[in-house]
Amino acid sequence: MLGWALTFLVVALIAGVLGFTSVAGAAMGIAKILFFVFLVLFVVSLVLHLVRGRGVGPGPL
Repeated sequence: MLGWALTFLVVALIAGVLGFTSVAGAAMGIAKILFFVFLVLFVVSLVLHLVRGRGVGPGPL
């Protein structure tokens, strides 16, 4: 997901340099949304990992 956000960011920067402001604005909006979705999913994953901790299974043989 972060890869898609970076892709749209690059598209927005290139479109902005070339003067396609509406395309640049749309791509930047999509990149921003994807970045925040990635950030929320990352934080949720991190919290779940910290809460669960290590599994209570059999140790090494």
